[in-house]
Amino acid sequence: MTRKPLAVVTGGAGFIGSHMVDLLVERGFRVHAIDNMVGGRAANLAQHAGSGDVVLETRDIRDIKPEDPSFRGARFVFHFAGIGDIVPSIERPAEYMSANVQGTVAVLEAARQAGVTKFVYAASSSCYGLAATPTREDHPINPLYPYALSKYQGEQAGFHWHKVYGLPVNSVRIFNAYGTRSRTSGAYGAVFGVFLRQKLAGKPFTVVGDGTQRRDFLYVTDVARAFLAAAETDRVGTFWNLGGGNPQSVNRLIELLGGEKTYIPKRPGEPDVTWADIGKIQRELSWAPAVSFEEGVARIVATIDYWREAPLWDPQSIASATETWFKFMKQAGRENA
Repeated sequence: MTRKPLAVVTGGAGFIGSHMVDLLVERGFRVHAIDNMVGGRAANLAQHAGSGDVVLETRDIRDIKPEDPSFRGARFVFHFAGIGDIVPSIERPAEYMSANVQGTVAVLEAARQAGVTKFVYAASSSCYGLAATPTREDHPINPLYPYALSKYQGEQAGFHWHKVYGLPVNSVRIFNAYGTRSRTSGAYGAVFGVFLRQKLAGKPFTVVGDGTQRRDFLYVTDVARAFLAAAETDRVGTFWNLGGGNPQSVNRLIELLGGEKTYIPKRPGEPDVTWADIGKIQRELSWAPAVSFEEGVARIVATIDYWREAPLWDPQSIASATETWFKFMKQAGRENA
């Protein structure tokens, strides 16, 4: 019997990573999932328990060595691991640079030594800053906060390893991924986690600004399909913007969730609209979104109890959590004016 091909997924017990594992197993791969379990959950991979197809390794990517045995024989490496919360990066920049840049370098070196066929990096659209929309891949780079800088520098490290060492690297710049299994603990941030916990508690949704701001939401299974396409293509040294190409307003999300709302101040440094021009990824990878926003939200609401243990945010606690953000982002805004 021919042995199944091997893929490595860093952050494999996390939000996007666990869905990536699901897709790879469905497509006939064995998977080594590496996760430090700060944001990941073993339950996200429970459906693979006992199958022999998935091995979960609990460790930090910064501890990965160049000759790491978990990478030996791997065809693909999908790199999702790192610190993903945006707001706290303003207070802990060194930690973000360590995890998202040096951690990426450690994974790149292990992939290089293993001779993998393709390394696919999970980049962030935050590298563009307050971008013109729809945003194309040739848009100027302008990271406005440490998270954005760290993710962009991780991407640049990947392309440097491609240029210097010949490691086949592609990158996918994610706009606004959403779906089941997103993080429920930790810092104030992603709108879905905040709103779902508020809905469970019967509290009003805390709407930043007036709720007309739009985000280019893309359901997580569509994200995973795009990453697999980026691995299977013959193209190397390439990056693509990834979104739904159809931005949805926060007010529309509240319509679908149902409930009262209260308003909190708009945050500096955050765009009114995120909108990926997805023409390049559609043309070059024959990829297209498959899950509508309405269907995606319905899938999440069907599993809403998952968010019952998440922090319950209100205007006061959000103001406290974002105080440093307001201070430094106002300053950055003046300097970029």
